[in-house]
Amino acid sequence: MKPATRERRFALALARPLRKFLKIQAAGGILLLGATVAALVWANSPFSDSYHRIFETMIVVDLGQVELLHVTVGEFVNDALMALFFFVVGLEIKREITVGALRERRAAALPAIAALGGMVCPALIYFAFNPSGAGVDGWGIPMATDIAFAVGVVSLLGDRVPSAMKVFLLSLAIVDDIGAIAVIAIFYTNSISSAWILASVASVVVVVAMRRAGIYWTPAYVMVGVFLWYAVHESGVHSTIAGVVLGLLTPAHPHIDIELSKDEVLRTLVGEPNPRTVRQANFELKEHISVVERLEDLLHPVSSYLIIPIFALANAGIELSTETVSNALTSSVTLGVAAGLVFGNIVGITAFTWLSVKSGLTSLPSGATWTHVVGLAATAGIGFTVSIFIAGLAFSDAQLTEAKIGIVGASVIAAVLGASILLRANQVEEVETDDPTLVGASAS
Repeated sequence: MKPATRERRFALALARPLRKFLKIQAAGGILLLGATVAALVWANSPFSDSYHRIFETMIVVDLGQVELLHVTVGEFVNDALMALFFFVVGLEIKREITVGALRERRAAALPAIAALGGMVCPALIYFAFNPSGAGVDGWGIPMATDIAFAVGVVSLLGDRVPSAMKVFLLSLAIVDDIGAIAVIAIFYTNSISSAWILASVASVVVVVAMRRAGIYWTPAYVMVGVFLWYAVHESGVHSTIAGVVLGLLTPAHPHIDIELSKDEVLRTLVGEPNPRTVRQANFELKEHISVVERLEDLLHPVSSYLIIPIFALANAGIELSTETVSNALTSSVTLGVAAGLVFGNIVGITAFTWLSVKSGLTSLPSGATWTHVVGLAATAGIGFTVSIFIAGLAFSDAQLTEAKIGIVGASVIAAVLGASILLRANQVEEVETDDPTLVGASAS
């Protein structure tokens, strides 16, 4: 009886945060879509001048005669607010690889291998369209998957997509984020300042030392984190990497064992409760929740409901004219991005998943069919947020516009195609077996 109870507790512990995560991502996807439409309408309206004027307004921070920061509003959104977005991504990665779906090697293998296919194939397809020349730098654009949009599409389909496959999509997208972060840090970095790199490393050392010393005062970490962001910003490496690093350094295990915490709370409240004992009990209850979980609960809504829509509003304002659209339709950049996102993800994710299953390395989750795999692979072609982010690092002017048109167009196609395939998915569960040649043999 006890093992069943333990399994039930584990299932509930996994299901509750997952449901909350899916709800936030789905709602965030709707806001993201609304912000994108608003940006496109605004940029192509009689008030388009105000759109550019707002996001090109300068933000200047001086300390006496020293100029600390000199960026536009648009650059502040992309460099500072997106650093907070990537901090949340770092928290998600840390949680998944320590206590989540990516903790167990076999469970993590399938989405990790699938994500590899979803990065390699889109990049190769892009290279096929842009083997050389100015457009070659955009190869990282079609590698990204937008979790908010993808989860939003899948959530609209309800029970037609098994819960295990929703976890598969989330895990795939998180591994994809890891790849995108590595690409940004390694390949989209210009000149490097050794002094500021050393300052960044020193900041990381300070954070680790503070953790080892048992310092839990949040403002101290905020101050060090702000300096780390500034040091990375000045180093030449994109400043959003600072957010990822801080997310990965955040403790993912609670300071107090949950059972011990319950006992301590009961002992604290024995007798007549008073404000001091209630505060102590509240502190002890909080301590059995990891810092990663607490920060995710606090910041995930901010990231999904505020930062990402603002990013879309600041970056999706593409001025569409007959000439712009005509040039994009014949541009190797646009075609490479679109083909990479749509076909690259379908081919890459499906092929790598099939190979991993047939080789015996992994097996499909219970209730999943190959139609589900293909549908989710198509949905993963919704690149949007991170794709636009990388496009801004790779290009400027006309090529940036062409890349954005390719991203928006491909994301719409991927959403419609993915939803259409998933709607046709067979609801009959495939046979569960240890023989990988019998797993997921067919789907309608």
